[in-house]
Amino acid sequence: MIKNLKMYDNIETFQKTTIQHGPHNSRIYLMKLYEADAPNIIQAMDELAKEKGYGKILAKVPGALSSVFEQRGYREEAAIPGFFGGGEDMVFMAKYFSPERRLEKHQDQINKILAIAQKKITGGIRNSCGHQDMIRRCTPSDARDMSSVYQRVFQTYPFPIHDPEYLIDTMGRHIHYFCVREGKAIIALASSEMDADSLSAEMMDFATLPDWRRQGFACRLLSQMEREMKRLGMLTAYTIARALSPGMNITFAEMGYNYAGTLKNNCNISGCIQSMNVWYKTLESPLA
Repeated sequence: MIKNLKMYDNIETFQKTTIQHGPHNSRIYLMKLYEADAPNIIQAMDELAKEKGYGKILAKVPGALSSVFEQRGYREEAAIPGFFGGGEDMVFMAKYFSPERRLEKHQDQINKILAIAQKKITGGIRNSCGHQDMIRRCTPSDARDMSSVYQRVFQTYPFPIHDPEYLIDTMGRHIHYFCVREGKAIIALASSEMDADSLSAEMMDFATLPDWRRQGFACRLLSQMEREMKRLGMLTAYTIARALSPGMNITFAEMGYNYAGTLKNNCNISGCIQSMNVWYKTLESPLA
């Protein structure tokens, strides 16, 4: 096992498979599966979850292997068609180790938010996003200011975006961060995490300071990130958004994303374990 940065939960490798686990989220998250590891990783994760007392395992797996996980007590919570290079589907499979973690206490509220959001699905970019000329790509020199914004917006988060060292490290590898400024100050942020193997990009880490909300910055950031991901050859964009956040779910729906499912009681964000909605979109060819 190999540990990365100072993290709330560890990111480790099992043979060639990448997992995140720890008490912060009380969860194991199989982030990237090496298919040959599938039989052994399932047993290893079960043993680790029981040993550590974790409440949930979430596994991100190719559709062809979902039945293997289902036979070991996993159930599908969300699925993204054509995720792997525009071909094979990807399925989020979950296994729970406590009745409380399995129970969704806010289902009625989640359903209402989804109903509102799904009425906004347009099949394309909404016209009210405004100009993207105010969006800038972040650099390592921005890391301290970025971490300050994230600390003000999120009391807790599944990954250590509060840590400037983490931001610099991931910025240099596979995550592109974008920001909106007022003068020299960063007032809104988001990021796109690329996976070159699946040609997918996760749109995440949206944060706007309280005094600057309701001005469409999330939409503008998302639009700019889509353009950049298209340019870099990504085929699928997706997000894992807080199920109880009307604004983020509506933003993705209005931008033409499709609802893929809900990950129940999935991760620690803004001070508590929250359920997350998965949204996805097939990216068109790069813009001229």
